[in-house]
Amino acid sequence: MRVLGVDPGLTRCGIGVIDGSAGRRLSLVHVDVVRTPADLDLSQRLLAIEHGIEAAIEATMPDAMAVERVFSQHNVRTVMGTAQAGAIALVAAARRGIPVALHTPSEVKASVTGHGRADKDQVAVMVTRLLGLTQTPRPADATDALALAICHLWRGDISARLADAAAASPRSRIPRTAGRSQPAPGRRVVVGGGR
Repeated sequence: MRVLGVDPGLTRCGIGVIDGSAGRRLSLVHVDVVRTPADLDLSQRLLAIEHGIEAAIEATMPDAMAVERVFSQHNVRTVMGTAQAGAIALVAAARRGIPVALHTPSEVKASVTGHGRADKDQVAVMVTRLLGLTQTPRPADATDALALAICHLWRGDISARLADAAAASPRSRIPRTAGRSQPAPGRRVVVGGGR
């Protein structure tokens, strides 16, 4: 499976693409960071981000996309920029019918390092190790995008297996009322202690 991860941001938007599956070696396909200057008009910054994401999609043809879920921060301006850049990624994926998953930073950290409160350096070290790289991709937005892709590949594979197992389970074919005692025909059932 090939997954494109997007670490959204207006100033720096990380894009990372990996190949692999749960339990198998992962490999780096592509990594990039789209940078936009703060003094550029917002519409032009978003357009530059769209071009960067579109170029990565065209070059790598991913099976899925993972985008960081925007979470509450004290700085509203940062949240807005992150949400806007994330929305650009969602639109680019939707345009091509690529399934998208949103992952919180703590989900990504837990998937990659085993701890949901890991710092950026710990995430970068694990991404480098998991992908068998000799150098850590910089800046941190690049490793964060790769971590998102790894998280989705591992979590998505497990989620799909669980859904398949649940669908194949004999319990999933039992009617909802089976096993519950039903009142005899013509008998009145009173709830609440009335007579």
